[in-house]
Amino acid sequence: MGLLEKLSKEYKSVSIVGMAKNAGKTTALNYLIEEAYDEGLTLGITSTGRDGETVDLVTETEKPKVYLYEDTLVSVPSRLMELAEAGLEIIQTTPYRTSLGEIYITKVKESGYVQIAGPVVSVETKKLSEEMLSLGADLVLIDGAIDRKSVANPDSSDAVIISTGAVLSRDINKVAADTAHLVELYGLSLFNKEDIREIIEREENVDKVILVNKDGTVVKPEATSGLALGNTLNELIDENTEVLYIPGALTAGLLAKVDMPKLRNITLVVKDPTRIFIKPVPWKRLKRIGMKMEVLKSIEVCAITVNPFAPQGYSFDSGELIDVMEKAIPGIPIIDVRK
Repeated sequence: MGLLEKLSKEYKSVSIVGMAKNAGKTTALNYLIEEAYDEGLTLGITSTGRDGETVDLVTETEKPKVYLYEDTLVSVPSRLMELAEAGLEIIQTTPYRTSLGEIYITKVKESGYVQIAGPVVSVETKKLSEEMLSLGADLVLIDGAIDRKSVANPDSSDAVIISTGAVLSRDINKVAADTAHLVELYGLSLFNKEDIREIIEREENVDKVILVNKDGTVVKPEATSGLALGNTLNELIDENTEVLYIPGALTAGLLAKVDMPKLRNITLVVKDPTRIFIKPVPWKRLKRIGMKMEVLKSIEVCAITVNPFAPQGYSFDSGELIDVMEKAIPGIPIIDVRK
């Protein structure tokens, strides 16, 4: 059983997350499209932005095209329809719009290259995926073309494929360590204290920093961001604090303003792992002091693709890269799609 066939039996939608530009995300997408064609699976393809252009619009470097086969469902905005080399039939209009116009769900009637674009809001991406499934797709692949990690939001898809590789570093062990760090974040434990979850998830509190004490009382800091928030939290957290909930970005700088013994005695909760912006070294330091962090929603990593080549001109041996990655991240399929 191929990777895609296995994924289609376990999930309905899968996002592809690139750890950096040139990590091989589009190559991984093309690999899965080719495998779907070989296995007779009908794919739905969408993107959290624009993809499929021949030159990266940011770096101005050449990038892989996206070639789609007949019967594939694909989201294309109105202004990109005429640029498609494939024959496309509009089968459904959608209420979603981008700077490139209204988004259509189209069916490929004649194989060829297509520039793909879709909603940038995770809830809209999820709804679009559900529409494609209702129209006959066996599996929807979501390509993260704008913000390569935010597409992993659990509200967008059932699972993610992480694309990583030599572009991250000339040090093969650092590539593995950085990727393992992201996998660890995505797999953080779910916060399961239902009474406090109910407090957090109340509509009036959902986007506010709150502290929940052991007796169930709630404290809402006046400062909501920046250095002021860190200092405020340090003043408010005491021996009665049980949970600190951060709805926005969680950074090492914010936590650095809170005394370490205070962090050790509370559970820090975030919406999902995409909100965590802490690099491996400070993350390990926080773990050493005993900080407990959990999430309202976790992210399942179903596979990892590696690209041993970097645009800077250096490369790794493919077999060695996979070996190092498998030791750092056991239990998850790791493949070099170019090989």
